[in-house]
Amino acid sequence: QVQLVESGGGWVQAGDSLRLSCAASGRAFSRISMGWFRQAPGKERSFVAVISRNVRGAYYTSYEDCVKGRFTITRANAKSTVCLKMNSMKPEDSAVYYCAAVGGQNLPREANSFDYWGQGTQVSVSA
Repeated sequence: QVQLVESGGGWVQAGDSLRLSCAASGRAFSRISMGWFRQAPGKERSFVAVISRNVRGAYYTSYEDCVKGRFTITRANAKSTVCLKMNSMKPEDSAVYYCAAVGGQNLPREANSFDYWGQGTQVSVSA
């Protein structure tokens, strides 16, 4: 079992930056894949970024095309935390952002691949 708690959401203006954090507990954090998804009103939950560990113990990432070069996902295993740094934000980035976790997956991008979810944190970007 993994418990996830997001923080860091808020309101920003277009072009600003925001950093989301997700604190995990309950399982060997270093071995699980951690992802970020978002859901805007009236839309389905969509993939944003994921970070996984390969067989050699190194971490690697994957991003949705629309956030590549603007968003960065990182993790701090000592703190069981994963972060999403969002730069050059746009109004279309406005959504509820969710942290998700799953074990034994290789850069999963589908929401139904993840077993554990946080409660979500609202991000609003004004033009």
